[in-house]
Amino acid sequence: MKILSSAVVAASLMMAGSASAAPVVTAPAGTVEGKAVGKVAVFRGIPFAQPPVGPLRWKPPVALPAWEGVRKAQSFGAACIQPRSPGISIYTNPPEKMSEDCLTLNIWAPEKTKGAPVIVWIHGGALLGGYSHERMYDGAKLAARGAVVVSINYRLGVLGYLAHPGLSAESPDGVSGNYGLLDQIAALEWVKANIGAFGGDADNVTIAGESAGGLSVLYLLASPRARGLFHKAIAQSAYMISTPSLKEERHGEPAAEATGLKVAAALGAKDLAALRAIDATALSDGALKAGYGPWGTVDGKILPRQLVDTFDRGEQAPVPVLAGFNIGEIRSLRILAPPVPAGTAAYETAIRARYGDLAEAWLKLYPSRDLAEAILATPRDALYGWTSERLAIKQSALGQNAYLYLFDHGYPAADENGLHGFHAAEIPYVFGTASETPPYWPKIPESVAERRFAAAMGDYWVSFARTGQPVAEGQPAWRPYGKDAAFMAFADVPRAGVRLMPGMYALHEAAVCRRRAAGNLPWNWNTGIVSPVLAKGADCP
Repeated sequence: MKILSSAVVAASLMMAGSASAAPVVTAPAGTVEGKAVGKVAVFRGIPFAQPPVGPLRWKPPVALPAWEGVRKAQSFGAACIQPRSPGISIYTNPPEKMSEDCLTLNIWAPEKTKGAPVIVWIHGGALLGGYSHERMYDGAKLAARGAVVVSINYRLGVLGYLAHPGLSAESPDGVSGNYGLLDQIAALEWVKANIGAFGGDADNVTIAGESAGGLSVLYLLASPRARGLFHKAIAQSAYMISTPSLKEERHGEPAAEATGLKVAAALGAKDLAALRAIDATALSDGALKAGYGPWGTVDGKILPRQLVDTFDRGEQAPVPVLAGFNIGEIRSLRILAPPVPAGTAAYETAIRARYGDLAEAWLKLYPSRDLAEAILATPRDALYGWTSERLAIKQSALGQNAYLYLFDHGYPAADENGLHGFHAAEIPYVFGTASETPPYWPKIPESVAERRFAAAMGDYWVSFARTGQPVAEGQPAWRPYGKDAAFMAFADVPRAGVRLMPGMYALHEAAVCRRRAAGNLPWNWNTGIVSPVLAKGADCP
């Protein structure tokens, strides 16, 4: 890589005030020409690693040599290969183009900025779909608040997370899987080396993501390979569920390598050469049809142990966090909800049979008088609520500030369709992109109140990235979680509170503790009336 003097780096950001001027930046990776959008410079489709194709398929990302000349960075790169959605939902928003050559990132930088906080956005999509340049992720409004915003692609599905004994044998570390996570780490390494040229502070980087992006934030917090590449973390609707181990069946999860062998057999591939010869789209679609679901892999290297164990041991990155979830997560993810039981008696009988001495606490939180709501609330809390509060508790134990939130905001088009506070509903408010949501998304009204609400969320997020404290002018003080379990509710307006959903965290922590102790039970959305029977035992410390 080229090594630039501090004077050259400081002078490298040339962002003219005219909207027609093309900003040009010279960074260690090379020179790029972007586009000016108002007072924000946008650089699209910058590669951060070599294309992971051919012999580089299922390999850790390989750094690019610095390029010569001026690279045009005015068009977004291709999305990573992913299956096409078979149906229509509010999230349906397929990319225009897909390719294995997809390891690119996008940058939004305020005009003539220097030393700005950096926010690196990791998109969601179940580690199976999504892409960095969805219009809802446009970083211009956040950049206008004084941050340099970066959005990244990473390998998805079977191309990003397949583990296989043959792949492990090829690895110097003897491991496989986690390629998508390694892509994220490579993007952060690129940011550390280059973002100063775009006006960002490489020593003040915040990773942020929602859903699978939030899960990725947890993986990055837990991974020794990512240590020192970021300084704060934002986890929106993350989930600290059980994760497959590389070589052994543990916690009811099959070994990741065994799953890889089954996928290869289903695709008719006798060896790695045959797997690598399969067309990427056919591979992605075929693996999904074979039942493959992408997850990180506990391999002892990139992910040393289960997320819950890493956080219990205090081995995660010691950084401030902002974490939260949405009141209506499962309203738009009903595939995660169990069927509504036949009646109150059937519901209470099932809960008592499964939860034993925890049943009364369960029925107090999720009473049988409204079964439809109980069925939606239980996976919401077991996945997203428990994770958010656990993250706040564990980071606080490290002496780091942690800020907890609940998104409980509704608007007519969502509420009228039973989607109050649905999964991912907070994203366009954070980014200020209410007019850029996917085609089937409930339309957000263009009102003064909605704009003020979005401005408050954007200000809190950028303030946290800048200083580690979320502050928004004219809005309530957002206190760290601390001893009184403080949180912020984003309802009609931001409202500060304490002790979010009393008893929720303790109940789900006890249930997960018993699954961990059993050794053969996973913890995910198999909760409530579809939970396995939990043996009575001491709660985790």
